[in-house]
Amino acid sequence: MRKALIAVLICSSGVTFADEGQWQPYQLPSIADKLSARGIEIPAKQLADLTQYPMNAVVSLGYCTASFVSPKGLVVTNHHCAYGAIQHNSTKEHNYLADGFLARSADKELSAGANERLYITEKVTNVTDQVRKDLGNDPLTRYETIAQRSKDIVKACEADDNYRCSVRSFHNGLEYYLTKQLVIRDVRIVYAPPASAAAFGGDIDNYEYPRHSADFTFLRAYVGKDGKPATYNKENVPYTPKGYVKIDPQGVNAGDGVFVAGYPGRTSRYRLTSEMKFADDVMYPAMAKRYQQRIDTIEAMGTEDKAIKIQYASTLASTANRMKKLNGLLDGFRATDIIGIKQKKEDSFNAWLNKNEPAKTATVSELETLLKQQQASFEKSFYFDNAQSSTLLAAAKRLYRLANEKQKPDSKREVGYQERDMKLFAARLKRIDTRFNPKVDKVLWKQDIDAYLTQNNRVAALDARFHNPKLVADTISAMYHHSKLANHTERLKWMNASVADFKASSDPFIKLAVALYDTNIANEKADKILAGKLSVARPDYMAAIIANNKSLNLPVYPDANGTLRVTYGMVDGYQAQDGMYKQPFTRLEGIVAKNTGIEPFDAPKKLIDAIKQPSQGSHIVKSVYPDTRGYLCRLFSCEAKPEVFNGVPVNFLSSVDTTGGNSGSPVFNGKGELVGLNFDSTYEAITKDWYFNPTITRAVHVDIRYILWMMDNVDHADELMKELNVQ
Repeated sequence: MRKALIAVLICSSGVTFADEGQWQPYQLPSIADKLSARGIEIPAKQLADLTQYPMNAVVSLGYCTASFVSPKGLVVTNHHCAYGAIQHNSTKEHNYLADGFLARSADKELSAGANERLYITEKVTNVTDQVRKDLGNDPLTRYETIAQRSKDIVKACEADDNYRCSVRSFHNGLEYYLTKQLVIRDVRIVYAPPASAAAFGGDIDNYEYPRHSADFTFLRAYVGKDGKPATYNKENVPYTPKGYVKIDPQGVNAGDGVFVAGYPGRTSRYRLTSEMKFADDVMYPAMAKRYQQRIDTIEAMGTEDKAIKIQYASTLASTANRMKKLNGLLDGFRATDIIGIKQKKEDSFNAWLNKNEPAKTATVSELETLLKQQQASFEKSFYFDNAQSSTLLAAAKRLYRLANEKQKPDSKREVGYQERDMKLFAARLKRIDTRFNPKVDKVLWKQDIDAYLTQNNRVAALDARFHNPKLVADTISAMYHHSKLANHTERLKWMNASVADFKASSDPFIKLAVALYDTNIANEKADKILAGKLSVARPDYMAAIIANNKSLNLPVYPDANGTLRVTYGMVDGYQAQDGMYKQPFTRLEGIVAKNTGIEPFDAPKKLIDAIKQPSQGSHIVKSVYPDTRGYLCRLFSCEAKPEVFNGVPVNFLSSVDTTGGNSGSPVFNGKGELVGLNFDSTYEAITKDWYFNPTITRAVHVDIRYILWMMDNVDHADELMKELNVQ
């Protein structure tokens, strides 16, 4: 009750903030007052500079975020971000997913695999004028011109092939920015706890709170002896980063200001209400049904075969995560009537638009018309696209597309099929072996074919292969039996084949890829034409939204798009929908209380034994509330004493604004010191991808004190702790 009262008093004091915003670094000086009010001491101007601390230490994995934590290229991220790399190295004899891994010397570190990369953002440049100038009115020409100009800008940026560049759209095409990143191609696993500790609670606890997850892993970046990026080689040396984050072993308290830097994936906060309704009524239910079917199948087959369980562990984890997020979105839309809230905001905007910029009201109508076309396209293509989900068919399609693209000059090829893409293209073809089992693949593909055959949007080329629904299983089995594409050497050979070679092939998957090619290209062209039309309507709509937000003194930041962002907030609990107040910190004792010895609440014995030791030494935290209580006493003249904690914090909550892609993001205190890792959100907060509700939006973090405690008391990673300089 006392902790709940603290939260109520803070919120009623009149000085609470809506910590909304996934800000581009260059925008931070414009919100310097808000950062300062949250207790962020590092100057906003410094945070905006990617060459200065701490932004020069934040890196991307391409799908997650990480940060350098030592001058020897040591990187920390989430365990679930490194899951695929750990699985890649796991076998029945050495199951690092189950047992964890610690390299006690550099020569014992494991290669994360040919696909793993670290991307270090060095520069971000506004290229809007170069991309958008004189685009013309023809939709397909607009789309292709934007794509071509983006490719040309990228090519000039990548004069040195140690860099990877990209041009991304911001504010739905109103602005474009070029990001230049140094690519580290030799990444190795240094330390990973067992999955039963990292994902304690499994899917049951996913997106829930309280949490007790050791969701962290240490990697290391390596380069050639000349200091330049290189592929894996035993002679490579640790990379020396331009900056690495400092760790504060004291962590944070309730009420402390924090900020997070990372690469959030996608949000839809500026989308129209009609788009949310379509997602709620059609798109999300269709996706959720398919995900659940795949989860049930993989789990059942993995129970029967341990090799399958290991091989599909990463696929299962990512699918289950997407499934729970979809359920959270669907539940959240109803629980707080987010669609109704969004409609009211949209009605208010339309009223403002009619009054202030009546000439632009037609933009809204035009956008709604285009969105109906886009939604119809989704419904038409959903089952057909999924019916091409076979791993071998997908590989055949990519290879045949490559053969066709190679007939064009390199600069005219589609992204993903240019010379710059070939190393990664080949690596992905090789990587199939680690996540592919024909037995599983056949069952999953049959499910998608069966679903396709039960609906009316049919394609003649696919129907020709599966003309008899009763023979689908036999047809699929024969295709896998007669194909050589299950062998990665055979797949790689096709990278150099001509279009004629593909058309002459008798391989069943290649034949089907060739047969489906024209339909897929026609669908792609239709999507491009629609995208070209949207490239006019979306930016015009966003310009009006920005003008409206500024008139209301509301934050104006772009939707997340996988680029580097900064968000800020405070360590804080929240009042859940069930009436319970969620305290901001969890403790070690919660692991013992929840542990049943049965998956997913099957914490490793060594972890339970360490928790039960009578003393946890310097890792014990007496109180996590002193700053908040002191803050309240300054407001209300009280003499209240800090509440007793007397334990090791495991996970904690904050009000920072995050989403998928922020996994592994460093959580900094006001001084810019590392105090945790972002790894999840609460269930109530899942809908923040569409609407940010400051009252219940909370991100979940691994406390740095738990990470250090595990390193010290459980795995005795003494050399690693010395490297982190936290002895």
